[in-house]
Amino acid sequence: MPKLTEQVKSQFSSASPNKNVDSEKLINAITEGLLEKKGKDIVLMNVSKLTTLADYFVVCHGTSETQIRALANSVMEKVKEEIGENAWKQEGLDARRWIILDYVNVVVHIFSQEKRDYYGIERMWNDAEITTIADSEGPS
Repeated sequence: MPKLTEQVKSQFSSASPNKNVDSEKLINAITEGLLEKKGKDIVLMNVSKLTTLADYFVVCHGTSETQIRALANSVMEKVKEEIGENAWKQEGLDARRWIILDYVNVVVHIFSQEKRDYYGIERMWNDAEITTIADSEGPS
């Protein structure tokens, strides 16, 4: 599995004393979980200078409701296995069109392609530093 580049590693910091999980380890576990289930167009958005909601968003989409649920399950299992953390909050697991996994300093957004295009989270947060997470097999 690909690890984060040096460019991305230099982005990790948090001003909040309540955010005590290592962001780099958390994001590595999240992206590994997404890559294992073939998440599409995975991006890391550094929103730490734009909001107090979180430091990072990890965004991707799946091609079916089944894959979207599998992506979320894979992330939750990988984070629990590697870091011992559970998501603080989860939304959308039943609808499987837009699942949010909130790990406090990192929020994971797993969309259907249709919902990702419609809500345009990357457009909404266009001032964020965005890093594409590429699978070692090449672009998705």
